[in-house]
Amino acid sequence: MRADQSAPTATSASWSAPQRRAVIAAFLGWTLDAFDFFVLTFVTADLARQFDVKIPAILLAVTLTLAVRPLGAFLFGRLADDYGRRPVLALNIFLYSLFGFATAFAPTLTVFLVVRALFGVAMGGIWGIGASLAFESIPSRARGLVSGLLQSGYPGGYLLASIAFGLVHAPFGWRGMFMVGLVPGLLLAFYLLTRVSESPVWRRPPSAQGARHLLHLLVVAAILALMLGVLIRFGREQGLLYIVAGVVPLLLLGAALTPFMRRHWKLALYAILLMTGFNFFSHGTQDLYPTFLRVQHHFDDATVTFITVTLNLGAIVGGLLVATLSQRIGRRKAVIAAALLALPMIGFWAYATSAVALAAGAFLMQLCVQGAWGVVPVHLNELSPPGVRSTFAGTVYQLGNLIASVNAVFQGELAERHGGNYSLALALVAGGAALLIAIVMSAGPEAKDAELGHATA
Repeated sequence: MRADQSAPTATSASWSAPQRRAVIAAFLGWTLDAFDFFVLTFVTADLARQFDVKIPAILLAVTLTLAVRPLGAFLFGRLADDYGRRPVLALNIFLYSLFGFATAFAPTLTVFLVVRALFGVAMGGIWGIGASLAFESIPSRARGLVSGLLQSGYPGGYLLASIAFGLVHAPFGWRGMFMVGLVPGLLLAFYLLTRVSESPVWRRPPSAQGARHLLHLLVVAAILALMLGVLIRFGREQGLLYIVAGVVPLLLLGAALTPFMRRHWKLALYAILLMTGFNFFSHGTQDLYPTFLRVQHHFDDATVTFITVTLNLGAIVGGLLVATLSQRIGRRKAVIAAALLALPMIGFWAYATSAVALAAGAFLMQLCVQGAWGVVPVHLNELSPPGVRSTFAGTVYQLGNLIASVNAVFQGELAERHGGNYSLALALVAGGAALLIAIVMSAGPEAKDAELGHATA
């Protein structure tokens, strides 16, 4: 074999086996990640009974998981930019599988929250690293399709959690739900290390230093401890306010002191604002939907499973359809169209009364929500400067997650204040997020089909 055929390139005439394996690994990493995350949304009522608290107290775990993800995105993104996408992605998958499994053995609410925080840090690195590995490996003409495929891993994980709820919850309870993801995660990590090739455009920079990454780890641990301490000291609502109001500026200030961010601060702020809207759009339409179905409509496990499976099928179809369309009409037009089409779907999705009507509304709503989201992986990676692609794309995405992490508690509290009216809470967040995305996307840049080469950070 000639040297120029030994590794795939981003402009190969056809897909090679290493390219396919890179995409499969990135897709499955995000799928299992989402599965472990969404398991919690199905068992909030069980956990509230287990720990003798109200549902909003359990939803703090959802918020906390989202809030700490920027720490993982930065830490593991830096490692991936310096030491390679493949080994760091495998490490991420191993860690989130381990912490997801450990959740099943939490004896108290405090231990439960700490374990979910650690899970969130591990979860934070997956999206940016997996997307970088995939887009740096495939032909540029396939980016739209692969973007939709990668993002469909998220509703795919939700779909698997829905099925697991129908099969596992009744016989094994909430603890059994958290045990399911361990073995698939370990197998995927092994597959990455043994069958997946490194990104063909990644090169280890000469500045990679173990001492620097140890310092990053210590900083991440300190911030994580600070966030947990704030929540314990000030309680849920006030603690979350302090975290979002204090940690976000702190992270932005730290990033602003780096030479890279001084050159690209406008792009970073745009991307963070955009991802804030996207994360409210996604989490505002998904996280509390099983609770809405169980608490407001009092549906049984089988009906909840039917509706959530249906909505995730819509999400998968939408992500693939809109992302593929973006390869023709551009990233901005595709996202704006999907976001605006979500607005008339809100009435069916949040205010229908029968299970069949709710399922149809949920399918159409997630067709639009995850349709817009399907463009995000390729859009952020095309905008990201080379050399820090894993760090930039993952960190701005997860900082948007941090700001939007108040969503679950906000929606839960709003529903409680209105007599358990989750329809109102769901509709307000979904409509506001759709409008924000359309406005920000229309004013922002686009770099469709940009060259994803390597440059030293």
